[in-house]
Amino acid sequence: MAERKPRFYYKGDRLKPVRAFCQVARLGSVTRAAEALFLSQPAVTLQVQALERELGTPLFERIGRRFSLTREGQLLYDLARPLVEGLDGLDAEFRSRIKGLKAGELHVAAGSSTILYLLPTLVQAFREQHPEVQLVLHNVTGQDGLGLLRSDGVDLAVGSMLDVPTDLAYEPVYSFDPMLICPPGHPLAKKPDLRLEDLSPYGLILPPRRLTTYRLVDLVFQQQRVPYTVALEVGGWEVIKQYVAMDLGISIVTAICLTEADKQRLVARSLADYFPPRSYGVVMRKGKYLSPQARAFVDLVKPGLFQRRDYFDSGHSER
Repeated sequence: MAERKPRFYYKGDRLKPVRAFCQVARLGSVTRAAEALFLSQPAVTLQVQALERELGTPLFERIGRRFSLTREGQLLYDLARPLVEGLDGLDAEFRSRIKGLKAGELHVAAGSSTILYLLPTLVQAFREQHPEVQLVLHNVTGQDGLGLLRSDGVDLAVGSMLDVPTDLAYEPVYSFDPMLICPPGHPLAKKPDLRLEDLSPYGLILPPRRLTTYRLVDLVFQQQRVPYTVALEVGGWEVIKQYVAMDLGISIVTAICLTEADKQRLVARSLADYFPPRSYGVVMRKGKYLSPQARAFVDLVKPGLFQRRDYFDSGHSER
């Protein structure tokens, strides 16, 4: 007698177990997945187990209280996530496409420096082309910005990233050199052959240590084994430039923040021999479908960015 293959009755609704699997993979917890799906924990567990039996391979391994994807589970997640999210967002996307760009909202997360120096021309162009769309800029940085991306509190983010988490995609578009700034009469203002060691005697004015700039400065000095001191931690490039102009210290900034007006009160010298250029670009959650409003904004930054990642790609960063 031929061996009978097991029957999986849930196949009549394949989306349910695949959606349950994706939620456990995204949240790392059956409990949180069940809450997100408004199901019981046993129901989610049974759906995932049924999927594992059908595919003939374990999809998760348990590490403490968290569920971590196996290699096979990661492969399935990369394939299933855009399909599930596309179906879940089908109704909203259909209605949004009918309305086009004549209505709706666009939420963009960005840090203060990005909002102040990089976004004004983009915002102006977007408002001129799509005056009906309500554009909301969320002034956030670090974990707050990542949290908004992961919870879909914003459509996308614009800014700079050093370490790109695996669940996010980052496409750098702009590049700016690192610059030393000091007052015009400072000993480093005209010193020939400026070296990193020359900065050691002078206190640095830096953004708070939780931010990318501080981490990058610390990393480079540590790698070069050059001692340094921090005279002052303060947020905001404009404040830092003002304090440097007052001769309260020197600073290492990104060229994005330097304006024509700064040439009257500051001397800026490139530190490209020691620090890597700082990129700025667009960040989004992998697998997220870009609304027409978001697509229009991204195309202003760079046409075609994330073009095929809306449905088919897992959105790996090229960085």
